[in-house]
Amino acid sequence: MKNLNPRAIAFYISLVVAVAATLVVAATRTMQFSNWMSCFILFAAVLALSYFLFYYALETFIYRKIKLVYKTIHNLKLNRFTKDILGKSLRSEDPLTDVQVEVQQWAEDSHKEIEGLKKAEQYRKEFLSNLSHEFKTPLFSIQGYVHTLLDGAMEDGEVNRHFLEKTAGSIERLCNLVNDLEEIAKLESGEEQLDMVTFDMYSLTKDVFEEMEYKANTHGMHFTIKKGCERPFYVSADKDKVRQVMVNLLDNSIKYGNENGNTIVSFYDMAENILIEVTDDGIGISEEHLPRLFERFYRIDKSRSREQGGTGLGLAIVKHLIEAHGQTINVRSKVGVGSTFGFTLLKSVEN
Repeated sequence: MKNLNPRAIAFYISLVVAVAATLVVAATRTMQFSNWMSCFILFAAVLALSYFLFYYALETFIYRKIKLVYKTIHNLKLNRFTKDILGKSLRSEDPLTDVQVEVQQWAEDSHKEIEGLKKAEQYRKEFLSNLSHEFKTPLFSIQGYVHTLLDGAMEDGEVNRHFLEKTAGSIERLCNLVNDLEEIAKLESGEEQLDMVTFDMYSLTKDVFEEMEYKANTHGMHFTIKKGCERPFYVSADKDKVRQVMVNLLDNSIKYGNENGNTIVSFYDMAENILIEVTDDGIGISEEHLPRLFERFYRIDKSRSREQGGTGLGLAIVKHLIEAHGQTINVRSKVGVGSTFGFTLLKSVEN
């Protein structure tokens, strides 16, 4: 009895009316309807007439309106204009079921859309709060150093130099923050164009090791390439962008590594791609932080991250750069053991 159409509904109602009418007439006028043929003729006449009336009423005043509601929902889901709605045909002859399915689907889609908007709004609030905080910290520091100098510290040469060095450090942090934000904005808008060339990842990694050797030595860190990987691995990518990725990942391994720790870079031939992994034996990251690690300004240890001079955008830039190549990046980590960042690049052959 589920999902009855207008014909079935009209028939059942008419059947009840015809039976009731026949019984009433037969009970009140026994003489005229003494034979079964007369009763049958009366029953058939009432059934046919009531069926026609009920079917016409249901179809005209209820079902057509339901069809219009269905068409409106269906077309709005497809973002069609209102003037197109009435001209479209239905998918089936059972609009009640269609309406039910469409409304349920619409409700589920709307729920997902609302949840997505809530998350986006929460993300926007967090982003603005973090951005404000990142700018305020060095600005307030600069303000404090300048006022201290103006209040008399300028006369003391030793104090004077100390505060100017602090001011220079805060200004450098602001510049790094602005540059990183500009980089992300270009990547997200698609303005940043990739200069795809074929190059050797092994050679590039050795270059980055030499570039960061001084900083690594000051922290007692050792950079090495995994045994068995000391050979060319050719990839097709933007060399400068991949260099930036390696610098950011190695810089992170220094910031969050242990003194006299090790960072090992390894390469794996994955048929169409080359997998590059940067592994450190640092403090590690607990599992709860891993899903949000590549978000802008997401910090695990805020105080330590700011002490190390990070802008909170390094890993977000890394993710954007890798995804701009149509590749992926992932991380696995364990507290007290270390972290491994792995990303892929399109494999190529030497020119």
